[in-house]
Amino acid sequence: MTAPMPKTPLRNFIRKLGPGVITGAADDDPSGIATYSMAGAQFGTSLLWMAWVTWPLMAVVQMMCARIGMVTGQGLAGALSEKFPRPVMVLVCIALLGANTINIGADLSGMADAAEMLTGLSSHIFVVLFGASISLGIIRFRYHEIANVLKWLVITLFAYIITAFIVHPDWGIIAHDTFLPPFPRSKDSWSMIVAILGTTISPYLFFWQASQEVEEEKAMGRRMLSAREGATSKELNDRVLDVGVGTFFSNSVMFFIILTTALTLHAHGITSIASSKEAAAALKPLAGNMAMFLFTTGIIGVGLLAIPTLSGSAAYAFSEVFKWNQGLDEKMRQARAFYAIIIISTLCGIMLDYLDINPLQALYWTAIINGILAPFLLIGILLVARDKSIMLGQPSSTFSQLVVLLTTILMFCAALAMFVL
Repeated sequence: MTAPMPKTPLRNFIRKLGPGVITGAADDDPSGIATYSMAGAQFGTSLLWMAWVTWPLMAVVQMMCARIGMVTGQGLAGALSEKFPRPVMVLVCIALLGANTINIGADLSGMADAAEMLTGLSSHIFVVLFGASISLGIIRFRYHEIANVLKWLVITLFAYIITAFIVHPDWGIIAHDTFLPPFPRSKDSWSMIVAILGTTISPYLFFWQASQEVEEEKAMGRRMLSAREGATSKELNDRVLDVGVGTFFSNSVMFFIILTTALTLHAHGITSIASSKEAAAALKPLAGNMAMFLFTTGIIGVGLLAIPTLSGSAAYAFSEVFKWNQGLDEKMRQARAFYAIIIISTLCGIMLDYLDINPLQALYWTAIINGILAPFLLIGILLVARDKSIMLGQPSSTFSQLVVLLTTILMFCAALAMFVL
C-alpha cells in the first residue's frame, strides 16, 4: 500500500488555490492580451501603472463575489435575484450573453490566427476545431476534471513574463513610468483606461467566481442549498489567499504584455495593430522567433482557459434567474438549458469569425462596453454583499464595501472622462 504524500507548506499552499487562480488567469484572455497589446503599442510604458492600481480593486471585487457564493450557497445571479426584479435580471443576462458571445468569437479568431501562424493551416479550420473541442470538453467532463485542466492552463501565461525579459528592458525607466506616470489627458488615453478597466474588472468574471464557489461546495457533497449556506472563517481566509494570488498573477501578466509591446512595437513606431496575428508577426523581426512563438502559444493557451469561463458564466446566470437545473457536474440530459446556452454562445462565436469582423477591434470595443456596464453591476453586488438578510449575517467587511464603492466611482469617472475629453 502506497504511503500518502507528506503535507508540506508548498503542498498546502497549492491545495488552497482554485477558483480564484482560475478566474484571475481567465481575465488574461485573448481580449485582455489584445487590449494590453494595443495599450503598449499606442502609449508605450505610460500605462504600466494600471497593473498595480487595478490589482487591489480587482482582488476585492472578486473576493466579494466569492463571498456571496460561499455564504449564500448560490451564484451571483441567484443572489441578485433576491434584490432586483426578474425583468432587470433578464436584461442583465441578455447583456452578459451578448458581450460574452462577441468575446468568444473574437477569442476564437485570435486563437485561430495564432494557430495559423504556427502551422500554416487556415485559421477558419482552427476556429471550428477550438470551438467544438471546448464545448465537447465542457459537456463531457465533470467539474473537478475541468477545474484541474484550467488550473494547469494557467502556466501558459508565463509565456508573457518570459517574453518581456527577452527584449531586455531598462528597469529604471520602467520603474519611473510605473510609479510616477504622466497624467492621461487625451480622449484616446482615457478610452484605453476604460478598456483596461473593462477587461480587468469584467462582468463575466463576477458571475464565474461566485458560481465556482457553488461548484466547489457541490463537489464536497453539499448538494442541497441549506448545506451550502454560510462559510467558516478558515474557508473565507483560504479564498482570500486564492483570490489574492490569482489577481496578482493576472495583473503581473498585464504588466509584462504592456511592457513587451511598448519596448518592441511602440519603440519602433508601430503604434497601431489590427489583429493579434499582426501583433505577433511584428514581434518576430524586433524581438526574435522565441518571443513571437511564446506570444502566439500564449494566446492559444489562455483562450482554452477563458472560453469555458465566458460561455459558462452566461449559462450560470440564465439558469439561476430561470431556476434551471445547472452545473458542470450535471449530465446534459439533466441540464439541457444550461448546456444549450454554452453551445449556442460558442456556435454564435464561431459564426462571427466568418463575418470578417476584425477580432482585435471587436475585443477592444467589448472591453469598453464592459468598462461602462461593470460599474452598474458593481452597485448591485455591493447592495447584496452588505445585506445582512441575503448574506445570512455574514456581510462583506466595511473595508471591502468601501473599496468596491471606490472601484465603482473610478469606473464611472473613467467612462465619463472618455466621453467628455
